[in-house]
Amino acid sequence: MGQKVHPIGFRLGYTKNWLSRWFSKKDYPAFVLQDDQLRKYVKKKLYHAGLAKIEIERAGGKVRLVLHTARPGIVIGRKGAEIEKLRDDLKKEFGQDITIEVTEIRRPEVEAQLVAESIATQLERRVAFRRAMKRTV
Repeated sequence: MGQKVHPIGFRLGYTKNWLSRWFSKKDYPAFVLQDDQLRKYVKKKLYHAGLAKIEIERAGGKVRLVLHTARPGIVIGRKGAEIEKLRDDLKKEFGQDITIEVTEIRRPEVEAQLVAESIATQLERRVAFRRAMKRTV
């Protein structure tokens, strides 16, 4: 038996990029905790928008979120109302100005995270597992 290697960890820096891009010596634990809280908060708020991944970048005290979503219209809202509301909620929750950028996923059917969430919601709605699998494939 060969050694098992994590597929994303193996490709980091070559074909994949980190989901958190920042460096800190003394505030490292606080930033890791805040990154986790940010991801959970945004994922909970925008669950219906088909979020595949959330990238966090920090530079000079500024935080930038890049949301990769299948349905950017739901995240942005009419005339940017939803994204402004999210920005205000994040400022209230975390006490920092956070810049949000929304990126559309062109082919959501090939994004593993979105396919897995789709199957999970179907199973939660008590759809037969074979039917759920056949629908997604």
